Amino acid sequence: MTIRETADMNQVTQEAGAHFKLDERLKADCEFVGNMGVCSLLLMNNASVPWFILVPVVEGATELTDLPMAQQQHVLQDINQVAAMVTQRYSPDKLNIGALGNVVSQLHIHVIGRFTHDPAWPNPVWGQLAANAYSEAQLVQQLTDIRAYLKF
Repeated sequence: MTIRETADMNQVTQEAGAHFKLDERLKADCEFVGNMGVCSLLLMNNASVPWFILVPVVEGATELTDLPMAQQQHVLQDINQVAAMVTQRYSPDKLNIGALGNVVSQLHIHVIGRFTHDPAWPNPVWGQLAANAYSEAQLVQQLTDIRAYLKF
């Protein structure tokens, strides 16, 4: 059984309701980590950098400003929690946090640990990193460690 089968991406929508659908590209490129409340946390399946994606489970949201202020504050709390985890677990030289949406319009926020020695430095990671999927063992270890750290 692969990690993809045991950590089904459909868990992203378990509390969001029948109308919320995770973008197909995010489904294809990421692994489900856990639900944080307003956001689901995904791990980009590229071992070159610690790359996480928060997806607010709000139907039709494309911009952070589409959300009511209370939800925006919850998203910011989720971002801060993931940023603290990335900082403590990976000790990056820099954190990149952003919600671009140029390719995937569904609201999602990237939290990426960057290193002066990573393959894309100092450029953005988008379109700069070669495919570098986690091995099955690496992926299981990453997900286990992250879930334990975040108490999922």
